[in-house]
Amino acid sequence: MHLALFLSLSGSHLAGWRHPLAEHGNPFDVSNYTRIAQAAESAKLDMVFVADKLAIDDIYGSSFEAAVKLRPAIHVEPITLLSALAMTTERIGLGATISTSYSEPYHAARMFASIDHFSRGRSAWNAVTSVNDGEARNFGRSEHFGHAERYERAAEFIDVVRLLWDTWSEDAIIADKAAARYADASGVHYADYEGKWFKVKGPLGAVRPPQGHPVLIQAGVSGAFQALAAENAEVIFPVQSTLAKAQTFYADFKAQVAAAGRSPDAVKVLPGVVPIIADSDDEARELEAELDALIVPETGLSFMSGSMNYDLSVHPIDDPVPDIRDRIRGSKGRFEVVLKNAMEQGLTLGDLGRSYAKGLAFAKFVGSPSTVADMMEEWIGARGADGFVVMPPYMPGGAERFLQGVVPELQRRGLFRSEYSGRTLRDHLELAHPDNRFEAARRLRIG
Repeated sequence: MHLALFLSLSGSHLAGWRHPLAEHGNPFDVSNYTRIAQAAESAKLDMVFVADKLAIDDIYGSSFEAAVKLRPAIHVEPITLLSALAMTTERIGLGATISTSYSEPYHAARMFASIDHFSRGRSAWNAVTSVNDGEARNFGRSEHFGHAERYERAAEFIDVVRLLWDTWSEDAIIADKAAARYADASGVHYADYEGKWFKVKGPLGAVRPPQGHPVLIQAGVSGAFQALAAENAEVIFPVQSTLAKAQTFYADFKAQVAAAGRSPDAVKVLPGVVPIIADSDDEARELEAELDALIVPETGLSFMSGSMNYDLSVHPIDDPVPDIRDRIRGSKGRFEVVLKNAMEQGLTLGDLGRSYAKGLAFAKFVGSPSTVADMMEEWIGARGADGFVVMPPYMPGGAERFLQGVVPELQRRGLFRSEYSGRTLRDHLELAHPDNRFEAARRLRIG
């Protein structure tokens, strides 16, 4: 299986930072991230992954108060962090989020090309469309793009970034002092791209990355997401709460990949999972109960409001969950399911806030290292996943319990590598090196 570690200092249980086992690390002390990334590398994980959001949530109550009061809400700029981690790790992949709504393709192409060179071929980019009006207001817009138009923009963004990476052939630099030829100009090309959203001349001011293209990650579950990811993604990060749902999604999505003319193995499906681990199953359940007892309902509701781009504070917290599925303007596929399940269970809004805070609607694997390994093995064997994005509930101990307990058990069972067999992230994920479209066109002309 493939394993990525969700790299944060607070954990994925929204009250995890409050637990006595949690350590509150300075988010701007890079050594805190380095220690975790190096531990993940020692365990031979495929990659670490850094999420991002371009605003502090201020949708709930039209204020950032709940976000900054109830949970760590700071998002360190992830590409800067990857640059530091590229210097302090050697083999593990390094993934980071970038917004296709509030970035430009040229910037993205240059930054991730640089990270790929610095890391010698270990970078990945998580292309997201962003979710809320708070982010829009930081970039000159009063509200976020509509669902359809932001995915249309994302498709074009991805195409332009990849085109820019191809504007240099991998052997274009000659550095022949005697002949006064630094680069072979025939291996450098204009992009000459003009579409609905972007107009980019090129060529890129960076040589083609060692991986050809850094690995493309996409996160989501909606129909629009799946259509885009089936055409483009190499790793997807979906929300799946049960094995049955994961199996259905896996089969349907892999069929879409095949229908797009790609091998189903060209995209690795890595759902997020929150592992709550202790020495025994009973102790793990006790730890889960301790974490859940620390939840303040507004913590989950403020997080949900930011993700849905809908202010849940307008509804009384003790009333039944309202059917607002047609009013979600942010992350649709994920929260349509969350709301549907909550209404079917007869939850109040406060109940929903507590429930969501427990694990952000991801599956939770609770138990001893052996029990958690059993669950992971079951999901892989039942074709519910190709691996997992591991999202520890608290940090750094939650990550350490997984890396030091579950990973050795997976290795003992022959389910996970004991050593890296390649140097690049594409090697780890068993992904092909992408062709250069300009070189392919040249070969076609010659042929």
